[in-house]
Amino acid sequence: MKVVWRSRELSTESSHGESKNSFDPNLPPLITRFLRARGFQDHQEVLNWVQPKLADLKDPYLMKNMDVGVERLVKAFKNQETVCIYADFDLDGTSGLGLLYEGFRQLGFKNLRFYQPKRLTEGYGFHDYVVKELAQEGVNVIVTVDVGITALEAAAEAKLQNIDVVITDHHQPCETLPEALAVINPNQKEDTSGLGYLCGAGVGFYLLRALKRGLVNENLISDRDLDLKSVLDCFCIGTLTDMVPLVGDNRVLVKQGLTQLQHTRRPGLRALLEELGMSGRPLTSQDVAIRFAPKLNALSRMELGVLPIDLYMVEDEGTARDLVKTVMKHNDTRVQLQATGESQAFEMLKSWPHDNFIFLSSDQFHRGVVGLIATKVSMQMNVPTFIGSLSKDGTITGSGRLPAQNKTSLLPALESAEKFLMRFGGHNAAAGFELQASSTEDFTRALAAHYEKMESGSAEVEVHFDLKADLKDINDVTMKWLDQLGPFGQSFPIPLMAFEGVRIDSVLKLRGGHLKLKVEQSGRMMEALFFSPGPDAETQLATMTHIDILAEAQWNYFAGKTRAQLLIKDFKNSHESALNPSHNPQAQTPNLSLQENSL
Repeated sequence: MKVVWRSRELSTESSHGESKNSFDPNLPPLITRFLRARGFQDHQEVLNWVQPKLADLKDPYLMKNMDVGVERLVKAFKNQETVCIYADFDLDGTSGLGLLYEGFRQLGFKNLRFYQPKRLTEGYGFHDYVVKELAQEGVNVIVTVDVGITALEAAAEAKLQNIDVVITDHHQPCETLPEALAVINPNQKEDTSGLGYLCGAGVGFYLLRALKRGLVNENLISDRDLDLKSVLDCFCIGTLTDMVPLVGDNRVLVKQGLTQLQHTRRPGLRALLEELGMSGRPLTSQDVAIRFAPKLNALSRMELGVLPIDLYMVEDEGTARDLVKTVMKHNDTRVQLQATGESQAFEMLKSWPHDNFIFLSSDQFHRGVVGLIATKVSMQMNVPTFIGSLSKDGTITGSGRLPAQNKTSLLPALESAEKFLMRFGGHNAAAGFELQASSTEDFTRALAAHYEKMESGSAEVEVHFDLKADLKDINDVTMKWLDQLGPFGQSFPIPLMAFEGVRIDSVLKLRGGHLKLKVEQSGRMMEALFFSPGPDAETQLATMTHIDILAEAQWNYFAGKTRAQLLIKDFKNSHESALNPSHNPQAQTPNLSLQENSL
């Protein structure tokens, strides 16, 4: 695999020219260069970026059918009808449920309930049989969160049961929409709001904004009855875990949401922050996506009695601490199942015949962690990977993942094998599928044919970094400026820097196979962590004295002290001139995302 490191800085300078960039001369040089590499033109643009204003948020009524949905909920409020919030089981849906339930409650809705299907026993979707159950329980209105845009049967059943459905979703709709009272989805046709980057929780938040205004305009509540900032902790978690673009309104709300989460009033979330040693300090998007959220997500993956929503809604401090103990226990189980599955997957790969894709299935793969196993395998083997869990009834339930920097899509591959699948769907880089074990060979042949057609003469992978840097540039001033430029995420990733000729002082293997290096350059010594390295990384590093690395800079919080450290994403032997486009490494493929970052 030919891996090429390319600098955004060089391409930006060649297209814009340094003379067109006007920045504050007091900025650290590294920050100025980073801003140029990302396309910023002047200091006013930088100020607008680091100081986004809630007042600039788009009007929620720009979204198609928002007025219809709000009108029905205002009527339900007046008549004290029973409203059920039906949310997906993932952290986007759970966060949307948390913010809508709390928001509706603060607004004064009296007859309120919620429902989430179980990940393992019910599966994704707005289910028609649940609608029947809700009808029997006297539900008048169903509001969906992060689900429902393709639920034709459930919407039809609701109509039969005289239940009005307000669908809020962000997934891509099919040609035919469900017959709901209101479909609120910024990605549907004729929606001109420009809010298609919102996640499911984000669409739910915009419904809440519009509903509050509708109730205030009807003189049913006062403007003080709901502080919308109070639910931005939920918005933040949902947005960061669903990995939607951090642009526009998302950026403003996540920046505010990180502060809200830091000071959250929810006992369950606060107890988890304390357990993870993350309380009492500013939070970053990486803190949430990599450290905090996976612990919550383990609850729905394991399905062992406690679910993420329980932590959002618990009100008693003591109960919250007990729940967090369960969270950590279930996460340990998840880690163990994931490690066992990964080990088996790499063993199975020894006899896998194809080099342009991977499909593995086993009854030893826990259904709740197949996506995480697929992520790890795709990262290390650098090819599209499909991992399936085989159940006793002969059904294989699986997840597909693309490796970082791969700009193709999993969906056409699954479409090419559609006649052998019971169902499939998802996003370009992450998808789910189901098939019968008896169709395994046909499914594999279809994928092989698809990827054979895709093969081109070049197997080159381009890894884009922002700029070259020196370890001495990574100081407290630079780090604080990077904090100001965040939050980082999709469409505005954390800065990736190349450090050339770094001397290896020591390499320590950590629990879980991760590595901690001490590296030195220009008299500056730093610690550098390398999560989920390739299987030969430790052996390779033992033969090297100086390396070129691609790394992110981050804060290390330990024993009350804060210091900068690096997070290695890729490395090369320095004498091989890693930044030379003609370099063609064979052993080490780029490792550009953390294992737990796939949620």
